[in-house]
Amino acid sequence: MRVDLFDFDLPPENIALRPARPRDSARMLIVDGRGDETGEGPLVDRHVHDLPDILRAGDVLVFNDTRVIPAQLEGRRGEARIGATLHKRVDLRRWQAFVRNAKRLRPGDRVEFPADVTAIAEERLDDGSWVLLFEGEEPVEVLLERAGRMPLPPYIAGKRETDEADRRDYQTMFAEKDGAVAAPTASLHFTPELMARLEAAGVLRETLTLHVGAGTFLPVKADDTQDHKMHAEWGSIDAATADRLNAARAAGNRVIAVGTTSLRLLESATGEDGVIRPFEGDTAIFITPGYRFKAIDGLMTNFHLPKSTLFMLVSALMGLERMQAVYRHAISTGYRFYSYGDSSLLIRE
Repeated sequence: MRVDLFDFDLPPENIALRPARPRDSARMLIVDGRGDETGEGPLVDRHVHDLPDILRAGDVLVFNDTRVIPAQLEGRRGEARIGATLHKRVDLRRWQAFVRNAKRLRPGDRVEFPADVTAIAEERLDDGSWVLLFEGEEPVEVLLERAGRMPLPPYIAGKRETDEADRRDYQTMFAEKDGAVAAPTASLHFTPELMARLEAAGVLRETLTLHVGAGTFLPVKADDTQDHKMHAEWGSIDAATADRLNAARAAGNRVIAVGTTSLRLLESATGEDGVIRPFEGDTAIFITPGYRFKAIDGLMTNFHLPKSTLFMLVSALMGLERMQAVYRHAISTGYRFYSYGDSSLLIRE
C-alpha cells in the first residue's frame, strides 16, 4: 500500500510533553468495530480509570513487562562529539546503536562517555547502525545507569530537555526486565489502584516481554509499505502464559493487548490455527491492512504518528477509513498524542 495513505495533519498542540497526573486520569477513546464503510460509527469519550466499568469479567489484559534502560549516551571520539542510542542487545557486552555523527567513526575507534564508560565501535551494519562493545567488567546496565539518560522519543526530546521526572514517568508499573529503549507506552496509564479495581471486576492480567527498540521511532521512508524493513526486537512468552491465554479464548473471553508491543509479540507467537505458542527470539513482524489477526480481540493503545508503522497497525485492526475518522475526532476534540498522550480502546467487531 502507498505510505501516503497513512498521512494526516496533526497540530503541534496535540502532542503531549508530560503525562497525565494521576496516570489513569488520561482520556480514552473507545472505538468498536461497527463503523460503516465511510469510517463513521460509535465513538465514546471516556477516561482510563473507567476501564473496570467498560471491560467484561473474564477479559484478559496482556501487558509488556519490559523495563526501559537509560540507553541514550553522549560521548566523544577525540574532538568529535558522538551520540549513541542503543536499540538492540547483541550479547552481554555488545549493543547495536544508532549513532549521531557516525561519519566520524571507524571500526576500532574508542568512544568515551561520561563516568569513565567507554565502548569500542566494532562494525557498521547494513542499516547504518553500529555495534558497540562496552569495555570493563561491570554489567552494561550498571554502566548505563551511570552514564546514560532515558531515551525520550524525538518528538518530545526535540521540545524540552530530559529530566529526572522522566526516569519515573517513562517507566510502567509492570517494568521488571531490563532491555527496552522505548517504553510500552499504553501501559503508562495504569496504577496499582486501577489494577486492584480491574481485578475486583473480574478482569484478568497476563504479562509477556518484548524489549522495544529505538527503531519504533524511525520514519517509514519507503513510498510503499512492501519496501519498508522493520528492525527486529527480542521477545518472550512462556508456556504457562500461552496456555492460560489459549484457555481464555477457548472459554469465549476476550484477549486485549495493552500496547502494540504486546500485540505484535502475541501475533508472532500464534500459528495459523489460532493457537498461541511459547516464544523466545526475535520478531520483525510488520502489520498492515490485509493482515488477518489470530491472537487478539482488542487493543489499548495511544495515538500514533502520521505514516508510522503503528498507525498502519491500528488501521489493519480497525480499517483505514475507520481510523482516519477516529483520528479526526481525536484531533478535533483535543486528545493528546504520542508516548505521554491519551489512550484509545479498539475492539474488533
